[in-house]
Parts: sequence; C-alpha cells; structure tokens
Amino acid sequence: MKLNSYKNLIEINDEVDTEYEIVEILKKYPKDTVLFTNVKHHRIPVISGICNTREKIAQSINCKKDEILQTIVKACDNPIKVENYKDLDDYISYDANLNKIPILKHYKKDGGRYITAGVVFARDPETGVQNASIHRMLVKNSNTLGIRLVPRNLFTYFHKAEELGKDLDITICIGLDPAILLASTCSIPIDSDEMEVANAFKNGELTLLNCENSDLKVPEADIILEGKIIHNKRSKEGPFVDLTDTYDVVREEPVIKLSKMHLKKNAYYHAIIPAGFEHKLLQGLPQEPRIFEHVKNTVPTVQNVALTEGGCCWLHAVVQIKKQTQGDGKNVLMAALSAHPSLKHCVVVDDDIDIFNPEDVEYAIATRVKGDEDLMVVTKARGSSLDPKALPDGTTTKIGLDATKDINHPEKFERVSFSEF
Repeated sequence: MKLNSYKNLIEINDEVDTEYEIVEILKKYPKDTVLFTNVKHHRIPVISGICNTREKIAQSINCKKDEILQTIVKACDNPIKVENYKDLDDYISYDANLNKIPILKHYKKDGGRYITAGVVFARDPETGVQNASIHRMLVKNSNTLGIRLVPRNLFTYFHKAEELGKDLDITICIGLDPAILLASTCSIPIDSDEMEVANAFKNGELTLLNCENSDLKVPEADIILEGKIIHNKRSKEGPFVDLTDTYDVVREEPVIKLSKMHLKKNAYYHAIIPAGFEHKLLQGLPQEPRIFEHVKNTVPTVQNVALTEGGCCWLHAVVQIKKQTQGDGKNVLMAALSAHPSLKHCVVVDDDIDIFNPEDVEYAIATRVKGDEDLMVVTKARGSSLDPKALPDGTTTKIGLDATKDINHPEKFERVSFSEF
C-alpha cells in the first residue's frame, strides 16, 4: 500500500490494542486516513480510512467528486481484459495463521474478530468466470473463518460447488488499492469479471498475481490468504454491526478453511470500521449508477445521483435533474425507488442544487416543496433488511419528495446569490 498518496495522514505511534481501542480512536477521525504503527502483539501496522470520502475515491479513479458516477458507468460499460500477470515473488509465504494478523474486534457484542476489508476471489465452477466481492469474515481460529454470503455471485458459485460435492477455492486479498476495492463492489453481470472493471480504472495497466494453490488471479495486496469454502458445513456468524450502526442477526453461514498466507515485506492491515464512512461509501457508491441508468430511461435529463452518507449510503438518495416538464419530478421518484429496492426516502432536485451538500438539499426542500402536492408516499413496499424500522417481512413505507422548481413560475425560485455574481 502506497502511503505517500494519502494527504494529511494521521500516524498513531502509541501502543494500541486490536480489541476495541483502535476503533475507539478511529471514531475521533471519521474522515481521515489513520495509521497505527505500534499494534500490541503484532508487527503489522493497521491502516483505516483510505477511501472514507468521495474525494479520496475520486482521486483513486482519476476524476472529480461529481464525476465518480459517470466514471464507474464508463468502466463497467468498457471493461479492459487483463494481460499482465506475475507470480508471488515479492511475497513471504507461510502456512495460514490469522493470529499473525492484527484483525480487530470492533464492539463488545461482536461475534469475535472480523476481517472487514477482505476481497474474496472465486471462480464459477461451471463457467470458470472469476468474481471479486467484499465480505465480512469472522475469525473462528488460526486458520478458519465464517463468511456472510448474501444471494449474489459468490453465493451462487458456492452453491454450485456444493451441488457438485466440492469445496470452492477462494483467495482473500487485504490491503488493496481503493480503485480495486471500488471495482470489487460494482454491480455487473454474473458472467463479467470485476478485475476488468478495475483494469479500466487503471487504464489497462493492472497486473494480476498467479495464486499458489489455485488458478485464481488476484491483484497485488498487502496480505493474501488462500483457502476453500467448505461444502456442507455451516457455523454461527454474528453479531456484527452493519451499515445502519445497528446489530445484524446471528445466522448459520459457510466456513472457510485457509491453507496459505502471503505477506508483502512491508505489509499493512486495512481495517474498515463497520458503519463508518468507508463502509458506507464502498457499499453505496456502486448502486448510484444503477439508479442513474434506471432514471435515465424515464427522464433522460437526469444529471447525477447520490446515496447520502446521512442515509447510510443505502436508504436515502438525492437525484439531480434538468427539469423539462412539470411531472418530471414524480416520474423520477418512481423510477429511483424501484431501481434500488432498499431505498427508503428519495429527494429530486434541480441542477442548481449541489447534491453532495446537505445544506443545499435542505434548501431545496425548504423552498420548493409543498407537502400536499410534492410528497409521495408508498406503503407496504419492499425495503431493506438493514432498516431497523422495517417490518419483520422486510416491508416498509417509502417517501419521495419532489423538491424541484415549478417551471410555470421560474422567477419565484431564482437564486439571486447565484445569478448576480
């Protein structure tokens, strides 16, 4: 991990404990990059906050903050096949031993120590297509993890392997470039490879490593763990704090058995704090293009979309449009709420509103909303399992706010401080 790319890096040199203490300190620096150089019982430093702001993520993919969405869309639509490969010559290899890694225990009710920034690589047992995705992983012992799988690509691959009576080869990478982390969270077809999206972010210059115990190809990372998800085996996973800063439930989840561990000579352990800005942005940003594309089919003049940090980058969205007809706002609300089923509240604003500025969005709500005309309420709709207010079956009430100007009286909404200077 290249630390010289992080401006205003905060370095903590006092001895710190992986159990609770590091998280307690990180809470004081929610949008900073923090390095812990003196971790109790460990030689590997801990780093957090490498992509906990939109500005840092934009820098990693060479764009401006308001261009992130379009940069993700472009990379997903134009993936670049990886052509550069090399072996693990720059790594020191050991038998897997998680006790050598400063994995954090975040909160007192947690099920244990959790890997939170691990990208898991696997191949479809039938097609051979490789997938990359971030998963939380609970440390069971020195070479065993529990992994939370939701019904997406890795879940599908694992169940295919189980039906064949086989374990699934996986590799876990920790300490990755933020652009690669972002690519691993992008919503792309199951027969596509996230590393080709990452290669697009890297202008075709991405190099992948040949794994030692499988045919998987992974990016350079500070820590690489090789193993298998064991078929027909489950164990308890959780509790764990999720996006909404509330505890997720305990479930029976698959088990990973690790075999090898490869470390860079000057490795760092990347820790993502549950419900912190890094967690929220990595999970939420890749959903913004999906909302944008869906809305674009309804109102082609959509400008941008933001899943807001205050809404956990999951439950609240702001959609910016160039309004052309009086009903555009309502149509956008319906499209946005259906594009991202977890979305609970959505605000539509004009193109003079900065959707990344909560004060500007509130200004639009204050001056352009009339409750009996501009409020949309959808009851008994499918919501998010992460929403503590949702009913046990996942249904909730969704709200849309049309905070756009009345195009019949534009003079009433002209922002003088914008127009006269």
